[in-house]
Amino acid sequence: MPPDKRSSDGPEVLRPILDVSRETVDRLTVLVELVRKWQPAENLVAPSTLPDIWRRHVADSAQLVPLFPSARRWLDLGSGGGFPGLVLGCLLADRPGAAVHLVESNGRKCAFLRRAAAATGSPVTVHQGRIKSILAGWDTPIDCLTARALAPLDRLLDLSEPILAAGAPAAFFKGADFVREIDEATQSWDLDLVEHKSRIDDRGVILEIRQALRRDAGERPA
Repeated sequence: MPPDKRSSDGPEVLRPILDVSRETVDRLTVLVELVRKWQPAENLVAPSTLPDIWRRHVADSAQLVPLFPSARRWLDLGSGGGFPGLVLGCLLADRPGAAVHLVESNGRKCAFLRRAAAATGSPVTVHQGRIKSILAGWDTPIDCLTARALAPLDRLLDLSEPILAAGAPAAFFKGADFVREIDEATQSWDLDLVEHKSRIDDRGVILEIRQALRRDAGERPA
């Protein structure tokens, strides 16, 4: 039987990223245990990452808080297993005005997200449906939009255009191939972006999109 890797993977991995209270650790621990419980039936995260869940998913998601310290109202697209949305909810639960909106089309995953939000006491609202449909009529103020492991950058910009056009920035998690994704996206978009090196994945970044303007048809960068 393989060794249990969880013994070296726990809330201590958060320390280099941000200080968290005992209450916050308790909320995150509840979340992690719920993911473990639901994983066999719902495949919430890649199975190979489950033994390293605190680093690969919790700490990775937690990077957003120090990058956007004033953001209280978040919108997480394609929330899936709740990373980063549920982690943000746990981290911001004690902050006045905090609200995290999760958009997910899969009904069973939405059931998990609602269960985890209730169990952790997080300020989370789950919106079930297709992203385009939900954002088409979105009128709730948002400080920052995010997505993790959802789609290529050009597709993310298309999906999130209503929120970006309203002035909210976006924070997209990207892996080693992020330069190619930027090159492809800038064929259709004028971007004001900042690359934040990931503190978890040596090859990854968090792309901060400050502004995204769609190019006219046929227009290409010089």
